[in-house]
Amino acid sequence: MDYKALADLLFPNVTETPEEVEARFPARELPEGAVVSRMAPSPTGFVHLGNLVQGTISERMCHQSGGVLFLRVEDTDAKREVPGAVEVLINTLEHYNIVFDEGTTIDGDKGNYGPYRQRQRASIYHVFAKKLVEEGQAYPCFCTEEELTAMREKQEAEKVNFGYYGAFAMWRDRSLEDIKAQLDAGNPWVLRFRSTGSIENQFKFDDLVKGKLTITENDIDHVLLKSDGIPTYHFAHAVDDHLMHTTHVVRGDEWMATLPFHIQLFRALGFKLPKYVHIGPLMKMDGTSKRKLSKRKDPELALTYYKAEGFPIAAVREYIMTILNSNFEDWRRANPDADIDTFQFSPKKLNPAGSLFDYAKLTDVSKNVISKMTADDVYEQLTAWAEEFDADFADKLKAEPDYAKAILAIGRGGKKPRKDIATWQEAKPYMGFFYDEYLELPVFDEKFENETVLTALQKFLDRFDISDDSGVWFEKVKAITEELGFTTDMKAYKADPAAFPGTVADVSTFIRQAVTGKQNSPDLYTVMQILGYDRTVERIQAVMETLN
Repeated sequence: MDYKALADLLFPNVTETPEEVEARFPARELPEGAVVSRMAPSPTGFVHLGNLVQGTISERMCHQSGGVLFLRVEDTDAKREVPGAVEVLINTLEHYNIVFDEGTTIDGDKGNYGPYRQRQRASIYHVFAKKLVEEGQAYPCFCTEEELTAMREKQEAEKVNFGYYGAFAMWRDRSLEDIKAQLDAGNPWVLRFRSTGSIENQFKFDDLVKGKLTITENDIDHVLLKSDGIPTYHFAHAVDDHLMHTTHVVRGDEWMATLPFHIQLFRALGFKLPKYVHIGPLMKMDGTSKRKLSKRKDPELALTYYKAEGFPIAAVREYIMTILNSNFEDWRRANPDADIDTFQFSPKKLNPAGSLFDYAKLTDVSKNVISKMTADDVYEQLTAWAEEFDADFADKLKAEPDYAKAILAIGRGGKKPRKDIATWQEAKPYMGFFYDEYLELPVFDEKFENETVLTALQKFLDRFDISDDSGVWFEKVKAITEELGFTTDMKAYKADPAAFPGTVADVSTFIRQAVTGKQNSPDLYTVMQILGYDRTVERIQAVMETLN
């Protein structure tokens, strides 16, 4: 076979050499040990938690080493592409502080190694495809769908491995004349890789997460170029990672099955193999067993879920790091106020089996994060969330910013700040009673007669002075407790509950419910200070009218 003639026959318009292409993409000038990695999603429109996990790993490895993170869109599968999906991906990842140094942007490409959309790089792939044909490492295949179906049926009947290989590789060793006849007839073809591997052979490979692996060689003649001239992922990613000088590839371990072919392809092309970081899937408990997070079953897989629920960006990032590196929580305890980006992330500390997603843990992390924020920060983030998801609440927050910030400042700061909310969605139920429109009528404990509650509320109104400090205020509540025959001695009450009709806690609850409509609320004295004298009195009087 005259492979040079075959290459010219298949790629008559390709005149550029691989060396000329490589000259357009010189090595990056970076510090020693700098990581160059990428996110290379398909534009399918669904941005999920796995994207954020992968993006976080890549971003940390790149930026803490002085390297480069770039975004490359792998749009070689036109059938699956969703319009606007790239913009959604970029905006969503940017929302979570995954910012790319170069690559595809909403306004076009940024960087010197583009185009960063694979369909725009077809001419580049053809240069390297022609090289493989010239070297006898690739060949055209004119198999029809019917022929490939028949091949699979025969393999199934013979109970042998599926794939285009060995005796089943019908076009692997066809003559130049046969190929010319097909081309002259205008029949479509794909370009296949001529594998030299054997499933009888194995070799060692070191993955940064999985460790030392024993891998079986690839013997399949995989497709490199489809019939429209667009490359498959396998071929495109090898060429792109070489030309873009990718040092580390972070991807899900579902790609492990294709690793033998990718290693083989890099070697055939004469490219240096990047280091691979194959990460395990995101898992969740389903009863007593673990399973992968599912698009169909688990809304928490979609990143839009966290934004709609109102998890702060910092909380999601913090939680992601807890499931990626087991030593992060110890580091956080030792550095409670440190910027998360100062944590030294290591891919070697990733769990090879994957990470277990725990919603309860996420909410705990989020409560901690929100509790450490200033009232101003909470106000800004809460208002931004409400503008998108609860316009009426947003209007109230923006109408009286100082009032809202005073509410949000309750219990904030100090060594043990309050941890009332885990998401912005929980803020309205927590603080809504401060706004008359959201105030609900209380339901008092049935064991207390209305007359008892009325008496307690009236006694409170008779003595209420907004200028009292918290100590004087509570002494008045205790005095009312004693006058009702209730007790302020909680130990005595626990020892003999039947001896008293109620306690100071019950009297406080009467007042709390009348003012807030709730049995539980932030510090009642502070609540009244924020509401002011008139609103506090009006609320208590309105409740008393319902009890008469």
